[in-house]
Amino acid sequence: MRIVGVDLPEHKRVDIALTYLYGIGRSNVKSLLSKANVDGSKRVKELTEEEVGKITKVIDKDIKVEGDLRAQIAANIKRLREIGSYRGMRHSKNLPAHGQRTRSNARTLRGKRKTVGALKKDIRAKLETPTSGSASSSSA
Repeated sequence: MRIVGVDLPEHKRVDIALTYLYGIGRSNVKSLLSKANVDGSKRVKELTEEEVGKITKVIDKDIKVEGDLRAQIAANIKRLREIGSYRGMRHSKNLPAHGQRTRSNARTLRGKRKTVGALKKDIRAKLETPTSGSASSSSA
């Protein structure tokens, strides 16, 4: 079965399967199903065309889902960046925007660890001498 462009798993209960739609969670499903007068304990494959139509109408009328919701969220983040707010800057730098600590966590946003360390004197000297030596040999 397909609702709002998303295939729902047929063997799951309707109240669980509807959470596969972006923007619909467990709390939204209860009100959605009560407005559509559909039993949530039914399996998706047991739904009639009429019940699917009712669910689709309620989703179209009351809830913003999938592409529209994603576009709205992207527009909100873009607005925050443009006005130069703190949250917008955090989004631009790919850092957490809601006050989480970043010293030891936030790996999901910050990405893989990059080790930054100091060089020992003898290693630094080896790195610097070939560059200065090649410059003098090219001028001769």
